[in-house]
Amino acid sequence: MAELQKDVPPIKSVQVESLVVMKIVKHCSSTFPTAATGSIVGMDNNGLLEITNAFPFPTADVSNTDGHQTTDASSLAAAAPRAKANIAYQKEMIKHLKEVNVDANNVGWYTSATMGNFINLNFIENQYHYQRDNDQTVALVHDVSRSSQGALSLRAFKLSKEFMLVYKEGKFTTESLQKSKLSFRDIIVEVPVIVHNSHLLTSFLHQIPAPPESAEIPIPTSLEDIQRDPAQLPAHPSFDILDLSIDPFLEKTCDLLLESIESHYSDLNNHQYYQRQLTREQFKITQWQTKRKAENAARLAAKQQPLPEDEWQRLFKLPQEPSRLEGMLNARQVDQYSKQVDSFTATITAKMFAVRGNLLPE
Repeated sequence: MAELQKDVPPIKSVQVESLVVMKIVKHCSSTFPTAATGSIVGMDNNGLLEITNAFPFPTADVSNTDGHQTTDASSLAAAAPRAKANIAYQKEMIKHLKEVNVDANNVGWYTSATMGNFINLNFIENQYHYQRDNDQTVALVHDVSRSSQGALSLRAFKLSKEFMLVYKEGKFTTESLQKSKLSFRDIIVEVPVIVHNSHLLTSFLHQIPAPPESAEIPIPTSLEDIQRDPAQLPAHPSFDILDLSIDPFLEKTCDLLLESIESHYSDLNNHQYYQRQLTREQFKITQWQTKRKAENAARLAAKQQPLPEDEWQRLFKLPQEPSRLEGMLNARQVDQYSKQVDSFTATITAKMFAVRGNLLPE
């Protein structure tokens, strides 16, 4: 299987059918703000990953669970793609799709996001669960909050090969990260998404009549009148671009950015605390070894057997370094929020400068 995957070209772009987009949008919107997850099927066509169908995972009933338990609907939905019951459900659905002669190759999964907040341990574990068996799989992320502003937000991601190797070893220490030269920018790779319509749907869209410009439509008297003055599509000007108010999506993104920065500093403080503990223990070990060497020198002078110098491994216990994965994911999420803020402020800043130039006297 590994030899066959070596000959497969890497994914260059993802082509999603419009029906699949509608299914994902409907499912994510109906469960908002709870995370929605599901499976996607399709096929790989020489680097073009074609996604032709999708189905949601069953939702877990948490109404009867104890209120003191930590599991809730959001955490269960986030971990649904790798749950044993959903894996069996996915295999059963793919089996039924094969019976009706539909593309039944699993090519990944999809999930919903809020304000671009999706880079976490659940996302990494779910994608690793799919990508370790088949490298030609992606994760589709639909941002419900961003799409509510009028523009569809559907992005495709996959884990990088460097991160897959490090995650397989399970060592996210400072030494291992320095050897692999892995940074937070190398965790996930974004793949371009193309929304594809069938020829039948494209023909239908071209046949939709345009609204008339006026209530009374003049009737042409001859064919020459039609050729001389053909029907034109009316222009629909949008005055939303002239709005000077700051986007509430931008304000919420800035709040989330500040929270991520605070989490980053908390993780940094934990690592600094580990370094202080490690330095303290190493200093104790050095003192013990110096004392033991002096004792052995005195015993040798008295022609006695020296004491073992490796007993410090039994007497002292070095603190275990915390995993740096949480900090890397947090840094990647901060980078994600920063890019969103940069894209929002580009248009707003231009408007503000335009208004400022017109209002201030020269």
